[in-house]
Amino acid sequence: MRLGFSIGTLGPVASGPDEQLKLVGEAERLGYESVWASEGYGADPATTLAWLAAGTERVELGSGIIQISGRTAVATAMAAATIDRLSGGRFRLGLGTSGPQVTEGWHGRRYERPLAHLRDYVQVVRTALAREPVRHTGPTLELPLPDSRGKALSMAIGPVRQPLPIHLAAMGPKAIALAGEIADGWLPIHFPPEHVAESLGHLRTGAALAGRDPAGIAVSPMVMAMVDDDADYARDVVRPMLALYLGGMGSREVNFYNRLAHRLGFAAAAARVQDAYLDGGMGEAMEELPDDVVDALALCGTPGRVRERLEAYREAGATTLIVGLNAPTLDDRLEQLGWLAELNS
Repeated sequence: MRLGFSIGTLGPVASGPDEQLKLVGEAERLGYESVWASEGYGADPATTLAWLAAGTERVELGSGIIQISGRTAVATAMAAATIDRLSGGRFRLGLGTSGPQVTEGWHGRRYERPLAHLRDYVQVVRTALAREPVRHTGPTLELPLPDSRGKALSMAIGPVRQPLPIHLAAMGPKAIALAGEIADGWLPIHFPPEHVAESLGHLRTGAALAGRDPAGIAVSPMVMAMVDDDADYARDVVRPMLALYLGGMGSREVNFYNRLAHRLGFAAAAARVQDAYLDGGMGEAMEELPDDVVDALALCGTPGRVRERLEAYREAGATTLIVGLNAPTLDDRLEQLGWLAELNS
């Protein structure tokens, strides 16, 4: 199992481009397989990754993930091909549906038939990246429009790699099966190793539908990570991000991360965290987030415990474990990169 590093939704804009490049350069030096930029309502991941491509030589670069509601499928294909060319063939395209909060509240688009939309979207992206005329008729996308005065076009450039790897973020059984059917990789987030192992059955089901070998599908869980001799301190470092996801990443009615916690057996705690976040704020939500939930959803604790959890992810079938860091300073984050690499060796 290799390690990846997620720079989050703010990336170089939050910590400064020089600091972020130091982190990514250190990850590359330490042998991290990949660096990922995510998307919320902050920094643009495509721009960030294009910039990181210029400052690195070997590390793979991934979008983890680009929200399909934020840009058309062909716009995503153009960005993917561009980054792959700028990086010399090191780009991986991670896609996801996001949820109603961002789709409707930020992008102003209805969150309807997300899995059908994701399937259509991936098909159009693959056609465009192959530089074939983009013709598609699906339940959520049609190109060209039936009453259009335009004709089907082919993209003027292509990626270095053909086919360019596409990874899908997926949390529920149907979404995981879809990843197994149409994607080159699966990106679960906040999945304990035990749940990764259980969910691989859904991935295999999707792969079987398409006549694919599931062994060829990358499994890359994303987790918040913090190693420290003081286990309580390690939990406190990752607790704010987990409280945000469980409490604020969605409405009271639809929060996929909160639903995941319910499925994992933490229904009561997840409900308390969400109520505290929506009725009070981050501080109140953190107070309601118990240690056992933090221990399950994050890679945190003493070096011995983190080593054990890394081994558990390896045994569960993870091919790459993507770690996000919330340590307070640049030096702390650099230290964490080294510590995690050592524990995974």
